[in-house]
Amino acid sequence: MLKRVFDILSSAAGIAVSFPVLIIIGILIKVDSAGPVFFAQKRIGKDFKPFTLYKFRTMVADAEKKGLLITSGNDSRVTAVGRLLRNTKLDELPQLFNVLKGDMSFVGPRPEVLKYVTMFKDEYRDVLTIKPGITDYASIEFRNEEEILRRYDDTEDGYVRDILPAKIELYKKYLKERGFLTDLKLVFLTLYKMIR
Repeated sequence: MLKRVFDILSSAAGIAVSFPVLIIIGILIKVDSAGPVFFAQKRIGKDFKPFTLYKFRTMVADAEKKGLLITSGNDSRVTAVGRLLRNTKLDELPQLFNVLKGDMSFVGPRPEVLKYVTMFKDEYRDVLTIKPGITDYASIEFRNEEEILRRYDDTEDGYVRDILPAKIELYKKYLKERGFLTDLKLVFLTLYKMIR
């Protein structure tokens, strides 16, 4: 109950404070490239229920039809404004609406697409007993995930073989430690990393 109250208050405050920034980003995206302002994608939430996750669009229109579901630092589908948004994590701001709606929590395991959840279904049975979140230990540890993926000749193989299993272990760490104080710690750590 306390977590949901925290989610509602935090997301509502975040939307109110960042509203002018949301408008400016929307304008920049439209000026930079053709396509919608927002990127919507089906992700898997609590108890394996799918929901629509929102981000600012950082890639060319219909990017999912032109390549992998994951991106590395040298992905040609990423737009100029999109690269800036990804580097600063401002592309994640629309997920505040997912939190306000109740699809996500402010803190929790990052939501994944069905393809990769299916590959690790046994592990996700534990992970998806709680709502996914905007940030957690894995988000902080793999903040530069796209740059890490550049090291692999096969981007998807590197993600499935190395990165996602490591993330799942960090999701499980959060499950063991979760609580209001842990959430506060992770929110402040995330803000610190973003400012740095």
